[in-house]
Amino acid sequence: MTNPYAHTIEPLDPQKPDHKFFNLKKIKDPRYDQLPFSIRVLLESAVRNCDEFLVKKEDVEKILNWKVTQNQTVEVPFRPARVILQDFTGVPAVVDFAAMRDAVKKLQGDPEKINPVCPADLVIDHSIQVDFNRKSDSVQKNQDLEFERNKERFEFLKWGSKAFQNMRIIPPGSGIVHQVNLEYLARVVFDQDGFFYPDSLVGTDSHTTMIDGLGVLGWGVGGIEAEAVMLGQPISMVLPEVIGYKLQGTPNKFITSTDIVLTVTKHLRQVGVVGKFVEFFGPGVAQLSIADRATIANMCPEYGATAAFFPVDHISIQYLKQTGRDMENLRYIEKYLKAVGMFRDYSNTAQDPQFTQVVELDLSTVVPCCSGPKRPHDKVAVSDMKQDFEACLGTKQGFKGFQVAPERHDVRVPFQFNGAEYSLSHGSVVIAAITSCTNTSNPSVMLGAGLLAQKAVQCGLSVKPYIKTSLSPGSGVVTYYLKESGVMDFLSQLGFEVVGYGCMTCIGNSGPLPEQVVEAITQGDLVAAGVLSGNRNFEGRVHPNTRANYLASPPLVIAYAIAGTVRIDFEKEPLAVNSKGKEIFLRDIWPTREEIHAVERQFVIPAMFKEVYEKVEKVNERWNALKAPSDKLYTWNPSSTYIKSPPFFDGLTRELQTPKPITDAYVLLNLGDSVTTDHISPAGNIARNSPAARYLTGHGLTAREFNSYGSRRGNDAVMARGTFANIRLFNKFINKQGPCTLYLPTGETMDVFDAAEKYQQAGHSLLILAGKEYGSGSSRDWAAKGPFLLGIKAVLAESYERIHRSNLVGMGIIPLEYLPGDSAESLGLTGRERYTVMIPPQLTPRMTVDIKLDTGKTFQAKMRFDTDVELTYFHHGGILNYMIRKMSEN
Repeated sequence: MTNPYAHTIEPLDPQKPDHKFFNLKKIKDPRYDQLPFSIRVLLESAVRNCDEFLVKKEDVEKILNWKVTQNQTVEVPFRPARVILQDFTGVPAVVDFAAMRDAVKKLQGDPEKINPVCPADLVIDHSIQVDFNRKSDSVQKNQDLEFERNKERFEFLKWGSKAFQNMRIIPPGSGIVHQVNLEYLARVVFDQDGFFYPDSLVGTDSHTTMIDGLGVLGWGVGGIEAEAVMLGQPISMVLPEVIGYKLQGTPNKFITSTDIVLTVTKHLRQVGVVGKFVEFFGPGVAQLSIADRATIANMCPEYGATAAFFPVDHISIQYLKQTGRDMENLRYIEKYLKAVGMFRDYSNTAQDPQFTQVVELDLSTVVPCCSGPKRPHDKVAVSDMKQDFEACLGTKQGFKGFQVAPERHDVRVPFQFNGAEYSLSHGSVVIAAITSCTNTSNPSVMLGAGLLAQKAVQCGLSVKPYIKTSLSPGSGVVTYYLKESGVMDFLSQLGFEVVGYGCMTCIGNSGPLPEQVVEAITQGDLVAAGVLSGNRNFEGRVHPNTRANYLASPPLVIAYAIAGTVRIDFEKEPLAVNSKGKEIFLRDIWPTREEIHAVERQFVIPAMFKEVYEKVEKVNERWNALKAPSDKLYTWNPSSTYIKSPPFFDGLTRELQTPKPITDAYVLLNLGDSVTTDHISPAGNIARNSPAARYLTGHGLTAREFNSYGSRRGNDAVMARGTFANIRLFNKFINKQGPCTLYLPTGETMDVFDAAEKYQQAGHSLLILAGKEYGSGSSRDWAAKGPFLLGIKAVLAESYERIHRSNLVGMGIIPLEYLPGDSAESLGLTGRERYTVMIPPQLTPRMTVDIKLDTGKTFQAKMRFDTDVELTYFHHGGILNYMIRKMSEN
C-alpha cells in the first residue's frame, strides 16, 4: 500500500537526487515546531512506516497532537531502527529464537522466518569477572578464565551469528555495550540505500538510554520485547509525557559529571518521571560534553524515566569527529537533521518546544557527592558522608539503615594479610572499583582519576593491599589515552590495574575478596563498604560481603580507597599521613577541570578511536578460533547446563486459549517497596546451599564450576531455581532477609523455588504481593520468565517500573495495581489469604477488576495492560507465543 506521506519525500542533496528523506516540515502542520525533539523522532518513524498495516495515518495524527493527547493513555506504534544486546540478555534471546524456530516448524511454518529484520548488535561484556587484580597480567588471566567458564555460551552465540542474518557479535574483550555503541555503533542518522532517517534503538539492557546523550533516541526493553522488535513487530507504547529539564549555570571547577548525574537522579526521583521522557534544554547543556551528557542519560533508569534525551547540536558533531566517524557521513547527518528541524541550538530559546512540565537545575549549585548506601538516588554530599554513614549504622533496617547496636558502632576486628597486621571496622572500604560505562566512557573523569593518582603517588600515598582495587574500562580507547597521557603507571601503583573490558564490579562480577577480609567482616558482623563508579548499588548486587555500597566518580573511588574508609570528612580530615609525617588532604591532590581538559585535548584524539575500532571484530584470537555449527536449527545438547531448550512453547497450538480467572491463588511472597530485578532474578554468585547449586551439583559440577546466574540464563532449570534467590530479599512472611518463604498450607519455611514447586505439584496458582516501584533496576527478562516458571499468574503492587511491567505482560503474567490510596496495609491484607482474580470475557486497557478473598472480602485493582496490543499478547499467552503464531501463518 502506498505511504500517504510519500509526497513529503524529497532529495537531501540537489546534486544527488537518489539521497532522499521524508521532509516532515512539508506536512505543513504548525504543531510540528511545538513538539519536543524526542517526539519528533517518534513522528518520523510513524510517517516513514505508515502503510495502514503496521502504522496508520491516525497514529501520525495522534503524535502530531501530542500537546493534547500526551496524558490521555494514547497508544502509538514505534519502529526502532536497530537493536542492541549484551550477552547476559543476548544468550536467552538467541535461545528463544532457536526454540521459536523449532516451534514454527512444528506448526508447519517456515522456521527461517524467525530472523532479525533490523540490525542487531550483541556485545559480549557481562561474562568477565574480577578474579585477578593489582597485577599487570590481571586482564589476561581474567580473560582466560572468562573463556574457560563460558566457552559453551560463546560457541552458541557464534552459532547464532551464523544462523541468523542481521546479527553481529562484538567479541569479548572489546568493551561495554553502551560505550561501544556511543563510540562506534551509533549512526545518529541512518543512510539505508540512499534514504535518510534518524537512528533509534531499543536494547536488552536498561542503560541503553546512554545513547540519548548523543541525540539518538533509545531505551531499554526486556529481551522478549526486543525479540519481537527484531522480528518486525513495532513497539506499542503510550504516547509519553515529556519533562523539560532546564540546565543553567556553570559547574564549579571541582565538580565532575558524576556529581551532576547523582544530583539529577535524586531530583528526578522526587519529581516523579516513571514512564515519561525527559528532554534536556537550556544554556547549561552547552557546558556539557557528549560524555557528560551520556553519563546523565546512562542513569535514566535510576531516576525512572523511559528516555533522557539530548537533541543533537554542534557539540554532538564535534564528538563524532573526535571518535573518528566518516567525514562525508557527518556532512549528511548535520544537513539532514537541520532539514527536518532536529538540530538543536541550546542558546536559542526560540527553539524551545512545549513540554508537559519544566524543572530546572542550576549547575553552579552541584556539590561533590556520592549515592548510597543501598540505592542510586540516595545522594549524599561528600562533606556529609561520615555523618550520614554513622547515622545509617544505628537506623532501623531499611534503605538508609543497618540497625547496628550503638555499643558496636566502633568495634574493630584485627587480621593478618601478607604478613602485616590490619584491622577493619564499620565503613572500612574493601572494594574500590573504577568500573561501568557510566563513567569510563567519560575521558574527563577518567583522566581526572589518573591525575589524582599521579599527585597521590607523588605525595607518598598508597592503598592498603587488602582492598580489592580494579579498573575495568568500557573500551580499549580508555587504556590507550591513559597510557599515552602518562597517568596509567600511577593508577597501577595504587592498585588500579586494568582487569578487563566489561561491566565487572558494576553488575556484581566483583570476584572473591581475600579470605582474611571475609573472615574479619563475618567475625565482627561488620558493615563493610564498596565504592564504585557504577550506576547501581542495590543490596546484594556488588558483593555479598559489602552491605554498604556507594556510587562515586572515579577520582572519589581512588580517594576513598586511599582513606580506607567512608567514615571520613575530607574537608576536615587528611586522606592519610605520608612517610614523612605530612598530612595530605584531598584538596591537595584534586585536579581542576582546567587541568583535566588540557590533558584531554592533547591525548584524546580521533586516531585512537579509529585504531581500536577498525579491528574490534577480529582482534580476539580465541573468539576467532571458536568452532560453531552452521545449521539453521540448533541441535540441543540434553546434558548441557548452559544452553537448554526452554519450555515456554511446549504444547503451543495455533488456536488461542480463553484466559481463565485466577482462582484461590496462594501468595508466594509478601514484599515491600523498591523490590528490584536483582532481588527477583540475581545475576551474581550462585550460593552453595541454593536450589540452583543443588541442581548443578546433581549434574556433576563442583562449586568452582557454578559460574554466575547471569551466565546461566540460557538454562531455564537454573534460572527458575535462581528466581527470588537474592540473599537480601526481605519477605514479610519471614520478617528477615533471605531467599526463603512460608509454604502456607503447612507453615513450613523453605527456599522459594521449593515452595513454588510444592504449590505447583498440588495444582495451586500463585501471586506476589508488593509495594511501590516493583521491578526497578535492570531490564532482565528473567525477572518475568522466572516467576512464570514458578507458576505465578499475577503480581499485585502499588506501582511498577516501566520495563518490568512490560516484561510481565510479555510473559502473560497479569500486572495488577492497587487503586489510588489502596495498599496491602490499608486493605488489611496479610498475604495468608487466598485470592481469586475475576477476568471478564471482554478486556480493555487499564480496566478495573474484582479480587475476592477466601475471607469474604472483595476489593478492586487496575489491570495494567496499558494498550490494546498488550491485551492481544495476553490473549496469546505472551508476546513470543503471538510472534510464533504470526510467523506460522502461510
